[in-house]
Amino acid sequence: KISVIVPAFNEERVLAASLASIRGAMAAFRERGWSSELIVCDNNSTDRTAAIAAAAAATVVFEPINQIGRARNSGARAATGDWLIFVDADSQPSLALFAEVAAQIQRGDILAGGSTVKLDDDDFWCNFWAGLWNRISRWRRYMAGSFIFCDAGAFREVGGFGEELFVAEELELSLKLKKL
Repeated sequence: KISVIVPAFNEERVLAASLASIRGAMAAFRERGWSSELIVCDNNSTDRTAAIAAAAAATVVFEPINQIGRARNSGARAATGDWLIFVDADSQPSLALFAEVAAQIQRGDILAGGSTVKLDDDDFWCNFWAGLWNRISRWRRYMAGSFIFCDAGAFREVGGFGEELFVAEELELSLKLKKL
């Protein structure tokens, strides 16, 4: 079973499109006969984030402290899957990406992985920094927080995302999983 977890804080503008994209991509798991669930962690939003998630038939959990690691961990605590996929609320993963994740899981020799980042922005500097991050993450084998998949048992064994960090929690998780 695959649990897709979406941490969300005041994401009413983009959440419906993101959840529709995620639902479409989850077909990659159905095609393999795998079950899946969609969990949105409302990270103390003051807008309609939770209502939009519920309308999209996602399980909605609440995290009162505004911090991404806490939101991801709260979603993971509610998850019942053997594998966890963390997707940012402003992301739109494709069917091909989820199919590749399923293929990696089926290999049976990995604990976690991620993808490179592609922005919908035409800004030179945004794309420059995203490209630089992509090169560094491939070289150092770091996972970008916007898309991470992980064996649920391994995630729990290393203690999940660090809740004392407000940035780079995905790098800390990458390092903990490398040691494991």
